[in-house]
Amino acid sequence: MIDRNESCTAGQIPMSYFACLAYLLREWTGVEHIEDYLSYAVYLLWLFFPLMVVFLLPGVVFLFIYVSVIFVHIYKRKNELKEAYSHDFWNGAKEMLATLWDGHARIWHGYELHGIENIPEGPGLVVFYHGATPIDYIYFMAKLLILRKRTCHVVADHFVFKLPGFKLLLDVLGVMHGPQEECVNALKKGHLVAISPGGVREALFSDETYVIMWGNRKGFAQVAIDAKVPIIPMFTQNIREDIRTLGGIKIFRSLYEHIRLPVVPMYGGFPVKLRTFIGDPIPYEPNVTAEELAVKAKAAIQSLIDKHQKIPGNVFRALMERFHTRQKED
Repeated sequence: MIDRNESCTAGQIPMSYFACLAYLLREWTGVEHIEDYLSYAVYLLWLFFPLMVVFLLPGVVFLFIYVSVIFVHIYKRKNELKEAYSHDFWNGAKEMLATLWDGHARIWHGYELHGIENIPEGPGLVVFYHGATPIDYIYFMAKLLILRKRTCHVVADHFVFKLPGFKLLLDVLGVMHGPQEECVNALKKGHLVAISPGGVREALFSDETYVIMWGNRKGFAQVAIDAKVPIIPMFTQNIREDIRTLGGIKIFRSLYEHIRLPVVPMYGGFPVKLRTFIGDPIPYEPNVTAEELAVKAKAAIQSLIDKHQKIPGNVFRALMERFHTRQKED
């Protein structure tokens, strides 16, 4: 042990970083045997490091989202003069964002999109199961732009529009508040529109059993009827194994029902295999009611889950699927 009066680099053999830190803290605090406390702290850090990682990894998704926010603001600032003279001002930004997210999808999740041929050339209402985050929808949107040169408007919860700095990004990507009239107008203009009837409640409180939590919602079906467009069901395999929530804890459910904000902790961010499947369109029928169409749409989503998802979901199995291409048998 080096004497108190010696520095961390004194002697022919330098003191280790740990011993140096212990020496400096002992000199500063006057606490004897402080290296024992440091050793215990390092042990706790090593013990709980995996737990810390699974709660921190979901932050990578939100970091990418904020990188997208910053990018569109920089893009607008550098090209603001062109905005007044160009109808395709934001095309470059959309393509860059699509490339960014598609790269993340392929590297982190080996993402695949199946059934893109079921997307009509004209308007259509895409209805999808909501994972803990809408990361699979973002991947789908990126692939759709890259492969088909099409964008898809999407209905988001009201809290998204209150996030600082998000307004420009939401406008660029065609994110809507979701009144039925706004959705119908977008469809009548020939756009694709996407909606998850389960919304935030399904995102936070469904689990590895992939329970569809739509309640009695049928407004989306009325939108499809009013706009006279087909409904296109969509589901992403293993989306619940990517990020999970602590929604099974009753206090979080009660808190959400009271304040209607996504305050449920998330964990995961695992590099599991993600495959998005687009099912056969449900065609417009003039005599069908909104209730009947909603039932058909829910059954179509459930059919995709039954066909492509092993229940209950398993993180380890989903990780292993990165290394083989065999899908669940029909």
